[in-house]
Amino acid sequence: MADYVGILSIERRSWILLESAREPAKEAEATMKKNDRPEESFRDPEFLESLEGRTLRILSEYLGPMTRLDKAKVNSTILFLGSSKADPTDADSDFHRYYWEAEELAYLLAKWAISVKTPRGKDFVVCTGAGPGIMEAANRGAARAGGKTIGMNISLPQPQPPNPYITPDLSFSFHYFFMRKFWLTYKAKAVIAFPGGYGTLDEFFEILTLLQTSKISKKELALVLYGGEYWRDLIKFDSMVKKGAICADDLKLFRICSTPREAFTYLKKRLLESLA
Repeated sequence: MADYVGILSIERRSWILLESAREPAKEAEATMKKNDRPEESFRDPEFLESLEGRTLRILSEYLGPMTRLDKAKVNSTILFLGSSKADPTDADSDFHRYYWEAEELAYLLAKWAISVKTPRGKDFVVCTGAGPGIMEAANRGAARAGGKTIGMNISLPQPQPPNPYITPDLSFSFHYFFMRKFWLTYKAKAVIAFPGGYGTLDEFFEILTLLQTSKISKKELALVLYGGEYWRDLIKFDSMVKKGAICADDLKLFRICSTPREAFTYLKKRLLESLA
């Protein structure tokens, strides 16, 4: 009997040792099977970053911001354009005063917008391209007023970090310029173009062309050129009319303002009309 029990004990120990030896092999086999299984396309980074995946990337830059803006109940915006080179500390710069005037105008608009109650959500939220300069000034002014503030950044060869005055859950980053432009403009009820360079001119003239061709309703969007001295020196609008490039009525598509109070008074009236 003792011999029989001993034999069973030896067999039991052997079985345990054998199973223990098999465990790593089973784990390796499971890992191998898992690794051999192809990744779903919507999880595959190589596909998503490929030429063929471009449509999905574009859709992501359309649907992602839409979802987040809807969640935040942002119904409409006020878009500020302007130079990224405006420095609030450089009093000798031509753009120095425009920085602080943009900050003041954004403050006035945001403070007023907070008092505007509509059942649709938040109206007239200050929005910028998220960078430094005039963009920072506008986000800064809106934040000072206690309002939500949006920043829509773009990936560039030299990274442009978002300025610190953007509401964190309303900070966006885009790869495609045209999708960024779409979202900068889509919910805008007013666009204020402060002095700036190529980027500002590009955005201003694109919006102006959309107004001229009625792709955007003139009743739905107010366009302001801020800083009459800068813009009249830079662009000879009257000369364009004289040469027949545009008609006189095209000059009514925008308004030139040169002080925060002047721009605020004009925009407040136009924005209230857009709610009617």
